[in-house]
Parts: sequence; C-alpha cells; structure tokens
Amino acid sequence: MSTLRRDELAGFLRTRRARLRPAEVGLPEGVRRRTPGLRRQEVAQLAGMSIDYYIRLEQGRGPHPSRQVLAALARALLLSRDERAYLFRVAGESPPDAVGPSREVPAGLRHLLDAMTETPAYLVDAAYEVLAWNRLAAWFVGDLSAVPAGERSMVRWMFGRTVPESHWADPEVLRFARTTVADLRAAYGRYPADPALAGLVTELLGLSPRFAALWAEHEVGEQRPTVKRVAHPELGPLEFECRVLHVPETDQRLIVYVPEPGSPTQAAFRRAAERVGS
Repeated sequence: MSTLRRDELAGFLRTRRARLRPAEVGLPEGVRRRTPGLRRQEVAQLAGMSIDYYIRLEQGRGPHPSRQVLAALARALLLSRDERAYLFRVAGESPPDAVGPSREVPAGLRHLLDAMTETPAYLVDAAYEVLAWNRLAAWFVGDLSAVPAGERSMVRWMFGRTVPESHWADPEVLRFARTTVADLRAAYGRYPADPALAGLVTELLGLSPRFAALWAEHEVGEQRPTVKRVAHPELGPLEFECRVLHVPETDQRLIVYVPEPGSPTQAAFRRAAERVGS
C-alpha cells in the first residue's frame, strides 16, 4: 500500500463531481443549482455513504478510504478506467484488475468506422469478439447483425470451422493465426476472472487440435500486420494488408483491410463501396 495523498484525492473528487449533470446519473435536474455538477449529498447517496464522510474526503481530512469505498465512488462518479486507476492510486491503493474485456463501443470509434467508406474495418474486444463494423465490412464478411451478440468470435470462426489443410499451408494465414492466439493469451492473463474468455479457450482446446498446439507454445504478444489473400465470390482475387490497431483506452482492436494504393484490390473495394452506398 502506498501513501494516501489527501489533497490530491480531495481535488480529484471535487472536479469529477463538478463535471457531472444529474441526468447523467439518473437524478432530476431540479432547480436552484448555483454551481455546476452534482451536490455532495447526491454523490454520497449514489455511493451509499454518509454525507459527512464524503464531505471530509473532499476537504482532505477524511480517514483512509477502503477499497469498497473507492469502488463505490468510481461507480457514482462514472469514472473511466484510467480515472478509476488514478483514484485508487492517490488513495494509496493498487488499482483493481478489470474483470473482463471492455465491450462498450466508444462513440468516436463508431464514427471512425462509418467514415471509412472504402475500407472494410471492424472493432473487436481483447478476446476478438466483433463489437462493431462498417458497411463495407458487412458486405465483405457477411451480415454480422444477424449473428447474436456473444457469438461473433473471430477466434471461433478461425479455428472452429472445417477448412482444407491447404488453407493452413499459406504462411500468412498461419502467422495471423499464431499472433492472434498470442494476443488472446495476453488477454487471458489480463482478465483471469472473465468466464466468457475462459470458456472460449476451454472450448477451442477441445475443438481444435491446431488451436491447442498453438496455445501450448505459450507465446504472448500483440498482433502484427499480415498480408491476406482472399478469393471473394463477387470481387475476385483480393490481396491486402490486415492491420490490427490497438485501442489503449478500451483494450480493443480496430481491424482494417488496407489495399495497396492503385491496386486491383483498391479498385474492387471502391466498386463495392459504390454498390453498398447506392
């Protein structure tokens, strides 16, 4: 346990309280609010503590808050993952581990996906569950909205379907699979309490000898770009770089199919984009 920094904790609580509107936490706006943000008694109510105890924390003279109190304050103040970690640290505690991968899609990432009109792209969580996608990706890989949430696992698609052995003869396919498993193992280590992630690994260990062999190598690491070659039924042969971009604030990955400028694949993507947009 490190040192409780009372003044820093007090200032942080005051500024986080001031930025929130009552409607954001399910409270009526009311009238006669002379200052922006929530009242102290409202934060205390949301966190399930006495108003006197919360006032002392904001004044830098309260007792050392317990981990339960800090967790309640983080929920009441709608803190982000980074803010929650900071709250624990200035209170002299180590931040709690995240239970599982974040599956909330930030609005900015959704807007970014929609803006990429000529490039297939989709967003996955740390366990490679597809969370969001753009229109060209839907045309390219199928209508993912028809697949129930929780069943859009790229890793399950990769290792759970029957493919000819020649599929794995492509070194780029094998390299992408290997780095995906290494990235999945890293997530497995970060979220040991997530039942969905543990269940996925257990399922694939029993289902796919190839997954089991790669998992047994204990490689850990993030994805690297690979070249993919696809024989698309409508677009014909395609070749593009598959970029997997890490999103630090949510521990998600943005997967983008990047064609070579001026290539037949880029032209095919543009034709597809015109068809999707029409």
